[in-house]
This record gives sequence, structure tokens and C-alpha cells, in this order.
Amino acid sequence: MRRALPQLVLRWHVLALVRSRDPQLAALGVTQIEGDLDQRNTLARLTGVADAVIHSAPPPPHGTSDPRTQNLIAILRRGKSLPRQLVYISTSGVYGDCGGAWVSETRTPAAQSARAARRVDAERRLRQFGRTRGCHCRVSILRAPGIYAADRLPLERLHKGLPLMLHDEDSYTNHIHADDLGRACIAALARGLPNRAYNVNDDSALAMGEWFDTLANAFALPRAPRLPREEVRNAVPPMQWSFMNESRRLDNTRMKRELRLHLRYPTVATGILAATLKET
Repeated sequence: MRRALPQLVLRWHVLALVRSRDPQLAALGVTQIEGDLDQRNTLARLTGVADAVIHSAPPPPHGTSDPRTQNLIAILRRGKSLPRQLVYISTSGVYGDCGGAWVSETRTPAAQSARAARRVDAERRLRQFGRTRGCHCRVSILRAPGIYAADRLPLERLHKGLPLMLHDEDSYTNHIHADDLGRACIAALARGLPNRAYNVNDDSALAMGEWFDTLANAFALPRAPRLPREEVRNAVPPMQWSFMNESRRLDNTRMKRELRLHLRYPTVATGILAATLKET
């Protein structure tokens, strides 16, 4: 959420929960509170201090629940006044494999990995918090897909020559530029509806192979070899396969209509072009 900070500090007194102090945050004028979401007894200073919360911490790497979100909610409940708004950055992985279908926020989550199940648990806990009697906190859930920027492109995969699936067997993938995700958080603080989920993605509807071909062309790298689906499954790490095996196309209509977010990078082509210009 660092990309949203330059705009946030213009309008808010920003406090950040950190495990250790960061001079870059200090330079932006951010007040840092040391604590750890894995240890509830370190979070007391968060009680009653926030009018609004952006919750971007991922769940722990193990299990099917998210105790970090549970700990955050418990501390927020202790305050005499609750935050008026809470924005949570979740993942589109909560939908599971949709066979390439277009997916809106009304689709029931069907997580197929423990990683996504932890996000479903976090969303459920936050929705319950937003529905608590007497709680006037607007909870907005941003379901983000693959986040990219000039400094977070999967070029190493191309350098390694790891295979991709044949076009006819490929999965659809979705993306959002990190800058636009930051702007979506700010838009949700201003205009997000209570207990509302939003797909936060750009307008690209690419198969995974097309995404990597676009990267290869932009950075003058060899295109990844294409193999039948089962051969790819045996050739890539299990974690990577869990992403490749799920196919869906996210509908971002609600984001545009309700959050009124105008994407700075409406397609991956525009975002990758900006990244190449940054290198020159």
C-alpha cells in the first residue's frame, strides 16, 4: 500500500502498523506503530486511534483461517469508537477455477487452495464485523488478481524458460497495476458501499500465455515454450501450478460504476509500456 501513501498523507494523518521502523515511511510523514498481527498483545496502541483502516496484511502461510485478521478485529472492537471505514485487499483466488467464465462479485467463493481459503476466512470475519449491531464501519473488500508494476514483473520465469500451456488448453488470467490498486483503495475509502466486494482488475482478458508473450516481446526475451497441459503440470513448481490451473475472467463493472475508478493503466499493454520506458 506504499503506492497509495503519497495521496493519503495529503488528506489524512496516516498511521502504519510496522514490525520495525522504516525510514522511508518516516520521510513521507507516516506515524509508525510497532506491533505484530501474529501477537495480539503487541497491538494495544491500535485501539480507538483510526477513523479508517486499510488492511493489506496477507494471512499466515499455513492453515485455512486468518488469525491476523481475527486479531485486528479484536483490537478494533476494544475502542470506544470504531473506524468508519475499513478496506481489505483480498484476492480473486477466492473464486477458484471458473473454467474461463466471466465472474462478477455475486459469484459464491469456491476457494480451491488453502491460500485462497485463508482469504475467504478473512473476508467472512470482516463482513461479520461490518454487520455487528451498533457498528457503523463500512467494510469494502477489494478482490485483486495478479498485481504488477515495473519492479514486480515475472521476467525471471521467462529467463528460466519454464513452459506454458498450449493456447487451446490455456487458462485466463487477470491483472491490476499496483498504482491502480492503490488508487482503488483510496476510492473505496471515499465511495465503497457497506459490506461490498469489488473486483479490482484492468480491462485485459488474456490467456496466461498471451500475458507472458507480451512481456517477452516488450523486453526482447525468448517466448516461453508451449506444452500440453499435463506436461506443464509436471514441469512447474506446485505453487505455480495452483495459479496456472485456475481460469476466470473478472468483470470490473462494479468497480467502475460504484468506486468511479478510472484506470491509469487500463490494459497490461499500457502498464508494460510504462515499465519499458522506465528502464530507458
